[in-house]
Amino acid sequence: MRSASASLIGTQAKALRMAADLSAGELASASGVSRSMLSRIENGLVSPSVETLDRIAQALHVPVSRFFGDQARRTDFCHVPAGHGLVVDRIGAVGGYRYELLGHSLSGNVFVEPYLVTLLPDAEPYVTFQHPGLKLLYFLSGEVSYRYGAKVVTVRAGDSLVFDATALHGIETIHMRPVSYLSVVSTLRE
Repeated sequence: MRSASASLIGTQAKALRMAADLSAGELASASGVSRSMLSRIENGLVSPSVETLDRIAQALHVPVSRFFGDQARRTDFCHVPAGHGLVVDRIGAVGGYRYELLGHSLSGNVFVEPYLVTLLPDAEPYVTFQHPGLKLLYFLSGEVSYRYGAKVVTVRAGDSLVFDATALHGIETIHMRPVSYLSVVSTLRE
C-alpha cells in the first residue's frame, strides 16, 4: 500500500527530475541509486531513506527539503498578456509616474510586486522613494541618472539595478525620454 508521504516524495522526485531535463536512467546514474529503486520511489511504492534522498537531491542540485513541499498545490502562477496589466494608483505615487501591475503572488512567504513603470511627459525626477524590501529595476527605454543613497549611476535600456529599498532612491536626472522600466519589489510576508 502506498503511503501519503511516499507518494508526495515520489511525485516531487519525478517533477524535479523532469524539470532538470533528466531521464530516469541519467538520474539513477548520477545519484548512484538503481534505476529500479528510482522507479519505485517516483511511483510512491517505497519510502526512501534519508541517505537515498540526499544522493538524489545532490544529483538534482536541490536541497532535500524540496521533496517535502507540495508544489502541485501552489497557487503562485499569474499570466498577464501584453498590454493588459492593471494601472494602479499607488499610495504616495509621484505625479507623472504610471504604474502598471504585471501580476501578483498568492502563496508562500514572499510578497512580490512587479510593475511596468512609465514616466509620462510631465514626470519629474524624484529621489526620495523609500520602502521595505528588495528591489530590482530593469530599464526598457530612456536614460537617467539613478540615485541610491550617496551613489549615482547612469542607466539606460538593458541596464538593471538590484538594491535594498529601505535606503533613499530614485531618478535624479532624466537624460533621454521616453523612460520605462520594470520594477519588482520583494518583501517577506508578516
